[in-house]
Amino acid sequence: MAQEPKSSSRESFLAQHASFIEALCVEAQCARWELPHEKFAEALHRSMESRFHGAAGSVAEIQTYLKSLRVQDLALACACSEGIETAWEFFIGSYRQELRNASRAILRASGSADDARAEELADSLYAELYGVRSNTDARRKSLFEYFHGRSKLSTWLRAVLAQRHVDLLRSGVKTISLDTGRERDAPSVQEPHVEFTSTDPDREKYLARFDRALSMALAELLPRERLILACYYVDQLTLAEIGRILREHESTVSRQMERSRRALRENVTQRLLHSEMACDGGLAEPGLSAAQVDLAFEYVLEDWPFDLSRALSKEVSGADPPER
Repeated sequence: MAQEPKSSSRESFLAQHASFIEALCVEAQCARWELPHEKFAEALHRSMESRFHGAAGSVAEIQTYLKSLRVQDLALACACSEGIETAWEFFIGSYRQELRNASRAILRASGSADDARAEELADSLYAELYGVRSNTDARRKSLFEYFHGRSKLSTWLRAVLAQRHVDLLRSGVKTISLDTGRERDAPSVQEPHVEFTSTDPDREKYLARFDRALSMALAELLPRERLILACYYVDQLTLAEIGRILREHESTVSRQMERSRRALRENVTQRLLHSEMACDGGLAEPGLSAAQVDLAFEYVLEDWPFDLSRALSKEVSGADPPER
């Protein structure tokens, strides 16, 4: 049997989709960062390779996929990885506070919230985002190269931060600030556990189970709980802004949201551990083992396209009105 054809090389990819790529360069506003079109095209090719896992895709499939990307975010990430100063300055100005807010939320969820630690966790990414020069050549290796544009850049950054925090907890290593680490050797850049191509043949099955479990768990929350989650994660309001909407103190909102997150995790875990009835009424699908559940949670930290807005939209519309 003939082997399945591999996806096109970079050269043939660029030639076959030249006009389409050029249109995406315009849409991505590459000129804003003075980002060379060939560099952005290379980022598109990396993203395509990651999506199709080396298998051949038709021209229509590839272009449909490329059109679905968040190309402006991808262009910014690409320009930052190239060390373009205007792009890097824009990134710092636009994402520094967001990264620190995300770090604060991650640390709060683990019971170790602290403003100084949150800043250190967020700021510890900058060296790797900017890029560290390899020992074998003069080229910088930037963490941005692992962003493929399938999610918002802010979502990807939060996933990287979350994984960094988990890695630090596992290794027992405390985060150090960039100031205290400048005199040491530059850290090696490792690929984050986001947008990672897994070789696990059951990965998609785990993600599908997780999708169904989370959707059902969200549906079981109280309307007010769903409203808070939608305001925070979909509309990206601050706790203070949500508090004003609900006429509650932001600390109350924070506690309510934390309870909801714990309830969701426990609900999803139990659903994954127990058997699930097949949609067609057939034999029930057996529950996952504890190790498989842990693996499922790890996979969702990658580039998992769960539409939280859609999952919450119908339920939130019927939320209780704010108390007066």
